[in-house]
Amino acid sequence: MNEKKVPFTKEQLEKIIKKYPTPFHIYDEAGIVKNIRRFLKAFSWAPNFREYFAVKATPNPYIMKLLKKEGVGADCSSLAELVLCEKVGLSGESIMFSSNDTPYVEYKKAMELGAIINLDDITHIAYIEENLGKLPETLCFRYNPGSLKEGGNDIIGLPEEAKYGMMHDQIIEAINYCKNHGVKKFGLHTMVVSNELDIKGLIGTARIMFNMAQDIKAKTGIEISFMDLGGGIGVAYKPEDTPVDFEALSAGIRKEYEEILISKGHSPISLAFECGRMVTGPYGYLVATAIHEKNIYKHYIGLDACMANLMRPALYGAYHHITVMGKENAPKDHVYDVTGSLCENNDKFAIDRKLPKIDIGDRIVIHDAGAHGHAMGFNYNGKLRSAELLLHADGSVEQIRRAETLDDLFATLDFSKL
Repeated sequence: MNEKKVPFTKEQLEKIIKKYPTPFHIYDEAGIVKNIRRFLKAFSWAPNFREYFAVKATPNPYIMKLLKKEGVGADCSSLAELVLCEKVGLSGESIMFSSNDTPYVEYKKAMELGAIINLDDITHIAYIEENLGKLPETLCFRYNPGSLKEGGNDIIGLPEEAKYGMMHDQIIEAINYCKNHGVKKFGLHTMVVSNELDIKGLIGTARIMFNMAQDIKAKTGIEISFMDLGGGIGVAYKPEDTPVDFEALSAGIRKEYEEILISKGHSPISLAFECGRMVTGPYGYLVATAIHEKNIYKHYIGLDACMANLMRPALYGAYHHITVMGKENAPKDHVYDVTGSLCENNDKFAIDRKLPKIDIGDRIVIHDAGAHGHAMGFNYNGKLRSAELLLHADGSVEQIRRAETLDDLFATLDFSKL
């Protein structure tokens, strides 16, 4: 069982709400730090191991700064994410720039920061040469293994149907070209799973990558210096889910690493992950208030939050656990759809969910909202993005992003000409 708890009491939460009205996202600093330290320790055997936090998951500089203190870098995929790195003092090989369909202005910024460029397509080699006049000395190549990686999910899909990465022969062609055009250090990257709880699948990805490194050596004479195994380590969203065992995952990858690479004469390869979801996901909570109850063909509880605050349930049909504060031990003898106020019928945080009786004014905490939560917010229906708060280890709370206002929403409109 995966026990779902919140890092604050009802009384503590009410004090927070007096200063910061609902809805808001709140992140548990102590939980984030403890989790990332365990992950880094599990892979301490790996040469120069690094975790590049996937900024897209929780693009807040205060979270990034917290992780930077633990030795974590950043995985970026856009200009804005690169600027966030600059703001928190990340540069050089602490940044992995993994984008797709990339405008040159973003490559330019990444190279100004000294980031590792991870190419998504073979045509981007010529694109960089045409705009920069040369290739950087360090390049990484994103590998899409196609049907070698069996299965997929709703987030990424089947590898052979995904828009990401290069095929095997394209990787070989790219490296053969680049080794004669100024590139001296080569990396290999993949990202073919997302929210994976089965370590066999994650170990299988590593196996594919290690075999690819050996094939690259045989066909190009180049030894890969570093390898990014992607993210994809999942979150146990449901109480019956089992969280990923970092130690068991590490042991499985180490076995493949030693058998496929080291025992067969390949030089040591620096390893990395670019996890986002598992780093912050379980340690973020969307806090809302029940403001309406509606009883027609079904029983509805309406919140002051909506899918603009957390769209995963609407987008993926994803499960997010719900706690009714103060009623944690009450019988779950009511069945509700828990909804927001958007003019979309899929604006639902839960469907046919067994919960304690919910009264107007109850505080509703939606779990595992620390990644791809606030980050995926939007302004449809004129909804305003909520605040983000950081619960420090000493119990104090800091606002790390204020809530949007109508002035923010209308800032790009010129009403003077109406």
